[in-house]
Amino acid sequence: MDIFLLLLIGANAIVSYKGFNDILFFRKYEFHIGSIRAGEQYRMITSAFLHGDMMHLIFNMLTLYFFAPIVIYHFGIFPFILIYFGSLIAGSLLTLYFHKNDYNYRAIGASGAVIGVLYSAILLNPTMKLYLFFAIPIPAYLFGIGYLLYSIYGMRAKNDNIGHTAHFGGAIAGYLITLAREPEMLQNNTLMVVLLAVPIALLFILARSGKL
Repeated sequence: MDIFLLLLIGANAIVSYKGFNDILFFRKYEFHIGSIRAGEQYRMITSAFLHGDMMHLIFNMLTLYFFAPIVIYHFGIFPFILIYFGSLIAGSLLTLYFHKNDYNYRAIGASGAVIGVLYSAILLNPTMKLYLFFAIPIPAYLFGIGYLLYSIYGMRAKNDNIGHTAHFGGAIAGYLITLAREPEMLQNNTLMVVLLAVPIALLFILARSGKL
């Protein structure tokens, strides 16, 4: 296991735990449109190290733990860092774009960065399996697509503090960075490239039609 990945997981755990127990710390570093538009752009990065509760943190870090090694093995540590933080920033930018006029909008979570890594890993190894509830084997690409479809539901429901919009920004960044590094996937893995683009396209269709 790469030491940088362990440090990244540790940083998420430490910052999140601090946020669980210190509401002032949590409020200072969460994603908040009004504060960002007032000049506190650092929140676009710090919010990705905060989580809503322990299950939110564990889910994101387990996903990162299982999929990051695929990206690191294939590309190396520096491209992995580019994908992780590129996806994190893309998630925040897309969230800012969608919610720029909602000054009370708040969100937290590493999901944007993690889903970017997940999408990259699936493109690199589309035949790998995941075990849903640790028992039911499913293709990883179905998990990725389902994750984004759930994110659309979360964006429409607006009943939690999780940055669902950031999932898409992260997915788009992970998807595009991976394809930019290995454009031959467009020919060698056309079906998977198209399938993973479906929920991303659905997001923008719903947005343009005013259904989000």
